[in-house]
Amino acid sequence: MATSPWVWPMLAMVGLVFAVATRLFLTRIPEMKRRGIHPQAVASAKQMAEAMEDTRAADHFRNLFETPVLFFAACLAAMQTGIEGSGTLLMAWAFVGARVLMALEACGRNKVMRRFQAFLAASVALLVLWVQLGLHWAGVL
Repeated sequence: MATSPWVWPMLAMVGLVFAVATRLFLTRIPEMKRRGIHPQAVASAKQMAEAMEDTRAADHFRNLFETPVLFFAACLAAMQTGIEGSGTLLMAWAFVGARVLMALEACGRNKVMRRFQAFLAASVALLVLWVQLGLHWAGVL
């Protein structure tokens, strides 16, 4: 059985999630040790936000479970229905690329307008992907 081309952009997004999670652990644990923060003192998101100096990776990690859910649903739906058009796959990869740029900005310098531009590009790619899938299922494409 041949591997669906939809597997690759999904694996890339999963890799991004784990890369941001690694960044989160590599920043959070040393900060907590350095500042003597007991884990129970940051049991809630509110406590964490108040106690930690650097929440960029944690903020972006949470964000990776918001809009990207629609990306995974689109890829799985396309895979299940056998859609393999280059335009739809291009939009999937455009979404992944924009999300990588967004993650680099969010976990790095965290310039809001640059982050927003990447978010907007990802959102447009995701919208176009869903429109293409809808048109395909409607028999238009």
